[in-house]
Amino acid sequence: MYQALLLKQPEGVRIPKERTVCRVMEEIGLRHRPKRKPNGITKADREAHKSGDLPKRNFTSAEPLKKCITDITEIKAKNGKLYASAIFDCFDAAALGLAMGTNMKAALCRPTLENAVRSYPALRKAVIHSDRGAQYTSGTYRKAVHKYGILQSMNSAGGRCHDNARCESMWARMKEELFYGRYHTEEMNIEELKTLIWRYFISYWNNRRICSANEGLPPMVKRQRYYKSLDAA
Repeated sequence: MYQALLLKQPEGVRIPKERTVCRVMEEIGLRHRPKRKPNGITKADREAHKSGDLPKRNFTSAEPLKKCITDITEIKAKNGKLYASAIFDCFDAAALGLAMGTNMKAALCRPTLENAVRSYPALRKAVIHSDRGAQYTSGTYRKAVHKYGILQSMNSAGGRCHDNARCESMWARMKEELFYGRYHTEEMNIEELKTLIWRYFISYWNNRRICSANEGLPPMVKRQRYYKSLDAA
């Protein structure tokens, strides 16, 4: 909230100290909710060929479209389960590609990659890191990766959650901000959930949601400033 106030800089309003903002939020009942226990849904294919762990838990990047992370999450609906797959840029946490469906097979991961490359052609030859789930070791996904010249990376042996922690934290943020305490997903149908998730990432997350890792800037604002600095140089 403090970073949002600094970003907006409302005219005629003095921005108080961060501790003051926290105290006021506490007084009016705006607090972080307790984190829910994560529920891993991807299962490793132990027979398939694996790729190396290239980021080694370093989920930062000095340039856009060089290092990315991808994962799948599950949301329960009244008429089944919705699976959302996304690719995030480690430079500014922007959602580059998004696809949703009613199963979590490789056929969901391929259009995620295709949508990202279509929107950001410079993504070719980037590193895209994932867990060791069967979706990402499948022939279907590997063909798409090779088609676009992507350098594939996966969690280290053992499938430790920390090896793709940043992507999992983004899903947790989405669920906390979009669903918990606001919507009962099991009372909504899959198409309604798709609309909410699409608007959240493509409109709100990319363009308006402040990110502490971006020094309080939304992903696309940080990206625009990066390219403007290149032009100035």
